[in-house]
Amino acid sequence: MSSIPPLRTTSKTLTPRAQRILHSLNTCTSPSQLLQIQAQILLHNLHPNTTIAASFIDTCRSLGHLPPAFALFSSLRRPHVFVCNTLIRAALLLPSSSSSSSPPPLLIYSHMLHSSVPPNNYTFPLLLKSLSDLRQGRMLHSQALRTGLSADVYVQNSLLNFYSSCVDMATCEQLFDEMPVKEVIAWTTMIAGYRNCGRPDEALIAFERMQFAGVQPNRVTMVNALTACASHGALEMGVWIHDYVRRSGWELDVILGTSLVDMYGKCGRVDAGVSVFSSMVERNVYTWNSLIGGLALAETGEEALRWFFRMEHEGVKPDAVTLIGVLCACSHAGLVEMGRRIFDWVVSGRYGFSPGVKHYGCMVDLLGRAGFLDAAVEFIERMPFKPNMVIWGSLLRGCRAHGDLRLSELAVKKLVELEPTNVAHYVLLSNLYAEMGRWRDAEEVRRLMKETGLRKDAGWSFTEGGDLVEECVG
Repeated sequence: MSSIPPLRTTSKTLTPRAQRILHSLNTCTSPSQLLQIQAQILLHNLHPNTTIAASFIDTCRSLGHLPPAFALFSSLRRPHVFVCNTLIRAALLLPSSSSSSSPPPLLIYSHMLHSSVPPNNYTFPLLLKSLSDLRQGRMLHSQALRTGLSADVYVQNSLLNFYSSCVDMATCEQLFDEMPVKEVIAWTTMIAGYRNCGRPDEALIAFERMQFAGVQPNRVTMVNALTACASHGALEMGVWIHDYVRRSGWELDVILGTSLVDMYGKCGRVDAGVSVFSSMVERNVYTWNSLIGGLALAETGEEALRWFFRMEHEGVKPDAVTLIGVLCACSHAGLVEMGRRIFDWVVSGRYGFSPGVKHYGCMVDLLGRAGFLDAAVEFIERMPFKPNMVIWGSLLRGCRAHGDLRLSELAVKKLVELEPTNVAHYVLLSNLYAEMGRWRDAEEVRRLMKETGLRKDAGWSFTEGGDLVEECVG
């Protein structure tokens, strides 16, 4: 968010009393002092002074106590737009723990309109930053159009960012296409928007269009593009971005470096990810998680564990995501005892958090892959919360891999209980009974599907022989 430009006010334009109040505001350290200063401002009729009003609002924000600022603002017959924007910005910057007692930005904006104070090109971006409701954002957009401020590039970028955060990419595309000048911020917003709504392929297309348009990317652009590469498996594009970073002489800071490590890990080039990781001067827990997660995906469990213990040795505290990666690595490598030991460390509170459902899911997967199916069922029964789809799905995969039809039946029945309208579970159960030779049970499941209106979707298979391709539907 761009800062509001300060008013050009010098001490020579203020009376001695006003200068003393400004000094008091700069040294104020408590709400009680703040109220005393407010009384002095009102007593000497200094609140119409824009510099005094804005400074008072900033002091209220720094103390986390905005009601006095809003009270002073409400007493102004026609506040300067700079004061209005300062109060909106203060409401935005206030910590969430204090926000319940602060005026919402839209209320401040409403007061502006009632006082006949026209917004400027800083007002709408601040307001849009505060919103998550699409209807309210559209209302502000229409007002920006009526005032002519929608043509301002700062307002346009803020509108793009708002619609992107609301996953309304259709409106984003329309706005973007109508922009006469598309700078790096606009392109980056589009790339991030596509990425955030699960369309990494379109994010990368936008990134390529940006290159053809001759717009130079910045760090934020590259981080979003790398994340899209990781989601889409676009290794070639990721390598190109890495080369661009090197050619440009950019410092590999923790955010950009972590994005590269994550991209290489998810694209199957964990060796390149390790190289980037080792070259980084600064790393955080997310960097370590990306490395360990990439090693787990590459099914190099022992290497993932080696880096995990090095992480602890270097004093970096693992988080919940770290332990998911480590347990997955143990699962893929068949390191049952090590996985159990690490899970027990999590349960004991060694890392400062309790295991969640994903950690339990990793353990079920670990036991199931290794063939300890009865132990996996016993583990599920001892869970402190109700097993979900992921838990029973993990057990089912282990049962199918080891040919345990009895426990496969248990897992599928639990899936049916959790999702009684999911036809795939019934089909799976019917096929399982057929595999077990329990034809009557299989027919009963299909009868139940018919009675409840569940219908198997048609599927297609292709058989290729010579120049002939046969399509089968069933």
